[in-house]
Amino acid sequence: MTTATTIPTMRTAAGAPTAFGYAPPPPTDPETATRNLEAARRYLAAIEGGATGAALAAFYTPDVEQVEYPNRLLPMGATRDLAALLDGAVRGQQVVRAQRYEVRAAHASGDHVVLELLWVATLARSIGMLLPGHEMRAHFAVVLEYRDGRIARQRNYDCFEPF
Repeated sequence: MTTATTIPTMRTAAGAPTAFGYAPPPPTDPETATRNLEAARRYLAAIEGGATGAALAAFYTPDVEQVEYPNRLLPMGATRDLAALLDGAVRGQQVVRAQRYEVRAAHASGDHVVLELLWVATLARSIGMLLPGHEMRAHFAVVLEYRDGRIARQRNYDCFEPF
């Protein structure tokens, strides 16, 4: 005899049922998704180009929150606000000489963009057994939530290749 498993039903603040406590974003026009996907590609290009300060801040809302989940470089993970993101961009330039993103997959729905990326960086200093000039590689999943055309929340799931 087989028993059926029931998925618990929760409710959003508006009373709509959700599975596992997740409420999908409200439907929006396809143009919003397209604009946000294009903004995400410009964001990656700016990072590749070494954007810092105001050039990088233009991609974020003033109250942005970035969550980087635990990984080999940050075993405890990190949560960053705008100031920490901008500071990290400057510090990152001391660690990597160049970096690029290969977009493996990109999906957009309304104000949400999900990217599957291969990140490749040429090191400016040693990390682990990798010496300056060597390439460091990681596979990323990045979830971007947009508000008024800018990133309001970012979640990074980074899987670094052995170093």
